[in-house]
Amino acid sequence: MPSEKILQQKQEYVKELSGKLKDAVAGVVVSYQGLTVADDTQLRRELRAAGVEYAVIKNTMLSRAAAAAGLEGLDNVLKGTTALALSSDHVAAAKILSGFAEKNKALEIKAGFVEGKVIDVGEVKELAKMPPKEVLVAKALGGLNAPISGFVCVLNANLRGLAVALNAIAEKQGA
Repeated sequence: MPSEKILQQKQEYVKELSGKLKDAVAGVVVSYQGLTVADDTQLRRELRAAGVEYAVIKNTMLSRAAAAAGLEGLDNVLKGTTALALSSDHVAAAKILSGFAEKNKALEIKAGFVEGKVIDVGEVKELAKMPPKEVLVAKALGGLNAPISGFVCVLNANLRGLAVALNAIAEKQGA
């Protein structure tokens, strides 16, 4: 039986982890068993550069924190070695971890979550195929801008036609 101090530390850790799970937009749960130190270092470097928080987590701690955060459905994947990647970007963690898992079979994606909804491995891989948020925003703005640009071109053409007509009238009157 753990001492009261250790139990209190674990409860604080679960509370802190639960807060991180609630604050994160997306997360991915992976198994890292068999990953070499060099590969793990490279993976952590890539995740850090993208602003993704990555840590090895005990299954019981993650299970309790997920329950406290309202993430139902993670318990069935919390077996063996477990690491958690949390991100404020919808696709960053999924994209990096899926790409790394394709190159390195030792890393296995177990599950993930997006905005409080647990997703399976297939959905994590689909999420990884999506373009980054900035690209989606640019496409949406481009789509909104296209009708306005077309309208401006039509108005411009009409104004050019009017200018040509006025020039022709002025030339006839002057001639």
